[in-house]
Amino acid sequence: MLAEMRIQGLGVIDEATLELHPGFTVVTGETGAGKTMVVTGLHLLGGGRAEASRVRTGADKATVEGRFLAPPGSAAAKVAEEAGGEPDEDGSVIAVRTVGSDGRSRAHLGGRSVPVGVLSELAEQLLAVHGQNDQLRLLRPAEQRGVLDRFAGDAVGEPLREYQRVRTEWLRVATELIERTERSRELAREADLLRHGLDEIAAVDPKPGEDHELVDDARRLADADQLREAAAGAQIAVTGALDGDPDAPGALGLVGEARRRLAGSEDPALRDLEPRLAEAAALLADVGAELGGYLDQLDADPARLERVLARQAELKQLTRKYAADADGVIAWAEQATARLAGLDTSEEALAALAARRDELAAELVGYAAEVTSERIEAAEALGKAVTEELDGLAMPHATVQIAVRPRLAEQGDTAAVEVRGQRLHAGQDGVDEVELRLIAHPGAPPLPVHKGASGGELSRVMLALEVVLSHADPVPTLVFDEVDAGVGGRAAVEVGRRLARLARSHQVIVVTHLPQVAAFADQHIVVDKNAAGGLTRSGLKVLDESDRVQELARMLAGMDSTDTGRAHAEELLAAAKADKAADLPARTVRRASKVRRAKAVG
Repeated sequence: MLAEMRIQGLGVIDEATLELHPGFTVVTGETGAGKTMVVTGLHLLGGGRAEASRVRTGADKATVEGRFLAPPGSAAAKVAEEAGGEPDEDGSVIAVRTVGSDGRSRAHLGGRSVPVGVLSELAEQLLAVHGQNDQLRLLRPAEQRGVLDRFAGDAVGEPLREYQRVRTEWLRVATELIERTERSRELAREADLLRHGLDEIAAVDPKPGEDHELVDDARRLADADQLREAAAGAQIAVTGALDGDPDAPGALGLVGEARRRLAGSEDPALRDLEPRLAEAAALLADVGAELGGYLDQLDADPARLERVLARQAELKQLTRKYAADADGVIAWAEQATARLAGLDTSEEALAALAARRDELAAELVGYAAEVTSERIEAAEALGKAVTEELDGLAMPHATVQIAVRPRLAEQGDTAAVEVRGQRLHAGQDGVDEVELRLIAHPGAPPLPVHKGASGGELSRVMLALEVVLSHADPVPTLVFDEVDAGVGGRAAVEVGRRLARLARSHQVIVVTHLPQVAAFADQHIVVDKNAAGGLTRSGLKVLDESDRVQELARMLAGMDSTDTGRAHAEELLAAAKADKAADLPARTVRRASKVRRAKAVG
């Protein structure tokens, strides 16, 4: 859960620190006071888009800091650990997001600088923000399908992942088959060129690094006389004249003479030097032997030089055409062989490719049918659950249906499959279209929710949907930004009651303008503003019982200083407290009854 939040330089909020309640927290305030900045701050902590326009006028940057309680071993703690962040002294994880006046954004987690995407990963485990924009987004078919899949969980998720895996391979094979069929002549020409090149390379048969070795061989053969003279002179200098001339003893002979003189000395200091000369003599002997071997192998062979130069010419023909050196030519041949395997346009190759495509299509249809079946089952359960929630939101006669229907393929659709005699579009998320429908009252036709619901009804439908989804959503903190817009009267009371019940299993933070909703909160925070020096500032304040009555009176009718306004506020607050107190034992009884029934069945 979110334990604490600190805001600096964001919108009209200069600086504010907010300690949050684990249950139901409500945020209220006059229009323009900056209530939505609280939600904006949460969006930023969740890795949302940063906008320079959100930075307070005159400030260099806006900073939002959140302290999250993430137990060791939890998914959120693992995100922080993998990012290199460290928990605070109390085990909590601190996330920080700054937005400069130039629009640049930075993120920190656990004291470490991290990409903004890491905050998004953290928020997926801890935080879900729902606002009026989310309501509009939920009206899109793709979002409605996503909501249904989220409710269904792994029942849809597992076959959908397999479907997507097979679909990727199916599209690849189908595309390759079309390419080979429609471009057969062009591919045949390409194949001929590749075969010609491979034949040329095979005839020469280059070896790795051969061209560099030939350069060394050619240089050695061409300069044999000069090399022989240098090697022979070096050998004489080391070992002495071949005829044993005592006047030309060489280095080896001189060292031997020095050893004899030292070995015969009576001074131990001189005798101790003799072993070191022995090592030098051994080394000189090795060098002399190697020089002799070099001279034996060195041969000014014009015929061999001609063969080396001819081989170099053959390799140069290949390197001019295919690569810079012999290794590159070999690599080109390997790539050409692989490419040639994909250019086979023979009837046998096309038939094999078509068979593989059909095999994958059949497998794809199987997974698509499984996904559809699970969606239909989940849609019935989701519709029933949302309808039950609407009964508690003062819409007792309304019914919600989640329609799952096939998405028909259009003419020329290259991603179409045959399912039960119908050509359907095999999209990334299956072959289904999902639509949220509302039956406003008995006898009314089911209509898409955006057509069948008024503004207030739409808010309640979306709230009911979020309440149902929250039980399938593992995140501990749910934030609602004025999702009660367009609702009033008894329906507003029911909204407050539903949010209070939701707060028994989640931390719930609600930005609202409705006193009926605010009365049900466990913690009430007001955003107040004041203007000084031509600049508006807003702050956050946790209300005590007396201040809360005053704020509710203002929200009811702007009568915060009248006895009538306070009386109405006190009555509303008392009614909400009584309702919550009465609801708790009733829920406990129902929960115990369910446990007893489960044990009896077991």
